[in-house]
Amino acid sequence: MKELEILLERRWVLRAEDRQLYYRIRDAIGDIRTFAAEKLGAQVIENAQLVKLEKIPAIPEASMGIGCFSTKEEYAFLCILLMFLEDKDVEEPFILSQFTDYVAANMPGGGVDWTLYRTRLQLVHVLRYAAAQGMLRVRDGSEESFMADESGQVLYENTGVSRYFMRTFPRDISEYSKPADFNQGDGLAIDEERGIARRHRVYKRLLFSVGLLQNEGAPEDADYLKYYGHRLAEDLEKSFDGKLHIHRGNAFFMQGEDCHIGKTLPDGTGISDALLLVCAKIREQVQGAVWTPGKDDCIQVALVEFERLLREVRREQGAGMLQTLRKLTDGEFIVRIETEMTHWKLLVLDRENQTATILPAAGKMTGRYPSDYQGRINDEQ
Repeated sequence: MKELEILLERRWVLRAEDRQLYYRIRDAIGDIRTFAAEKLGAQVIENAQLVKLEKIPAIPEASMGIGCFSTKEEYAFLCILLMFLEDKDVEEPFILSQFTDYVAANMPGGGVDWTLYRTRLQLVHVLRYAAAQGMLRVRDGSEESFMADESGQVLYENTGVSRYFMRTFPRDISEYSKPADFNQGDGLAIDEERGIARRHRVYKRLLFSVGLLQNEGAPEDADYLKYYGHRLAEDLEKSFDGKLHIHRGNAFFMQGEDCHIGKTLPDGTGISDALLLVCAKIREQVQGAVWTPGKDDCIQVALVEFERLLREVRREQGAGMLQTLRKLTDGEFIVRIETEMTHWKLLVLDRENQTATILPAAGKMTGRYPSDYQGRINDEQ
């Protein structure tokens, strides 16, 4: 079902940006709603402006943030922008200074110093992100002028789709007191007794994240795999090009070449190539009985031992890696690889106890250079 796959891949499909695709998805909306409601417990928003599948994860993860944001201030600016646009009509214009005045008046903790380049840069990140998502359009000017000087102006137009950016909460969020409250229900009636909520969680964990690990989340999710794994595999493989791998309570939906749901690993970048080489080295350690997986398929080793392995990979294979990785020091290389592996749920670090836990997904991938390319690398070394 390609139309469903597109909605899983994208935040939304806007009629103003792709009318043909928008109407194609609306033609398939019945099947999409059925899958979303029965399997994911997710809502589908459909109106004259857009079609959107609400993708609320079963287990929120740090990697699910906005990739181009690196500070809390940027998230705060985005929330204030959504508030600002809420009061604007569709196609209503506004200038940048109107928004900066609004930010200064509504920023938690006090005003904002626009004379600081860093603050202006953070705001520009947010505005460019909003424009890329289709929430506003630049009609005249450029954010470069604002980055150069706080008096720089840009003329924007509200598209009206920003009101659908945030999810709909079943309760007033002012009543929430902790982060977990935001994950309490998604507005659909769920019968816990019949296990519908469990089914929704399992499908979400397979389609919205890297995979389902038995040592995280609700323990009954692993039981669902035990009793309904065959039916689950048939359902997913019928709907998408891919294979469901289930082993010892862990499950991963491995996408085929004709399937594109979210970001994938490998993704053709230099860093993903390096991760595949690391995974291959980990596999060698297991096959040589140097490292032994536990009952949950996780491998726990001393952090110093894991980082020694990363140095070995770099020493043996580094000549073929991306130039930006070759320029890093050993310490910088290790931090970069550990960060990426953590992002992809291949690794969990416990720096307090100085241990590294290699997660089962690392065993699902491996990579090596072609034999002729490996020979050239060895010659260079």
